[in-house]
Amino acid sequence: MRSTFIRTLAAAAAFGLTATLAHAQQATADWPAKTIRYIVPFSPGGVSDGVARLMAEQLSARLGQPVVVENKPGVSGIIGTQQVARAEPDGYTVVGGTITTHAVNPFFIKSLGYDPVKDFTPVALVGMVSNALVVRADSPFDTVQQVIDAARAQPDGLTYGTAGAGTSQHLSGQLFQSISGTRLRQIVYKGGSQSMVDLIGGQIDMVFETVAAARPMIDSKRVKVLGVTSAAPLADLPQARPLAELGLPGFQMQSWQGIFAPAGTPAPVVDRLAREIAAVVETPEVRAKLLMLGVAPDGRGSAAFAQFQRSEIEKWGKVIKDAGIQAD
Repeated sequence: MRSTFIRTLAAAAAFGLTATLAHAQQATADWPAKTIRYIVPFSPGGVSDGVARLMAEQLSARLGQPVVVENKPGVSGIIGTQQVARAEPDGYTVVGGTITTHAVNPFFIKSLGYDPVKDFTPVALVGMVSNALVVRADSPFDTVQQVIDAARAQPDGLTYGTAGAGTSQHLSGQLFQSISGTRLRQIVYKGGSQSMVDLIGGQIDMVFETVAAARPMIDSKRVKVLGVTSAAPLADLPQARPLAELGLPGFQMQSWQGIFAPAGTPAPVVDRLAREIAAVVETPEVRAKLLMLGVAPDGRGSAAFAQFQRSEIEKWGKVIKDAGIQAD
């Protein structure tokens, strides 16, 4: 009787496991069957928000289910990113990840509350964002080499504005110092717009601002562009050469916009979502809108995006550690 009872329990357990697997497979096959939440860990109105709303609109049409954008800003994108790290990995919650949230935050913040690699599955890399090194129109600096020379002559004498630790402005400044062997003084602002106001007013010397954000000041000739942080010239800023060609060999700093799902999200769901995102990014309409946001379309899928993410963590980890910056 005892052996019969044990066999009965084993059979019941096997049946339950089979039923659970069958249910999971059916749920994956039926995906998406309800609304998908697209968390943006930053405030409305920025590049991440603009990318998310553009992608959500297009994905809703392609997937046949609403993709709803929810802004969960706070602490360098940590609050919203934490929420997705803890979400059910069923394909119904994704996050708009950036170089800040999914590459460099661990180097600045000890109690991050999530692991940017272990807690997420990269889905797709939407696009890259380049910065421009700008100075005010009446600045004494007309070339990158002049800035380098002045910075070498006056360690900590020149200032550059950023929107905080781990932002593209900050990372650009750190890479500049690393390659040139100089020391600049970072001035932190709550947002990039205020740093540009102070730049024009003469309170700071330079800003490594995103091309899209700097565009109005560039077009009105209130600032001068000394170079761009991309490896190659930008089609929408052809007059500016890459910093790598202007006395800073190997300089390349581009922030990025990607989409991540919680770790454990079924591979068929990730693959489907990646294919749809790639198709969206390839459409002329979306490419044009991304470029207006200052985002160069990319579209790399899960495996390639994961490899890129790991390379970014390695690259910026070295730059940050070499600068003597320690996580708080």
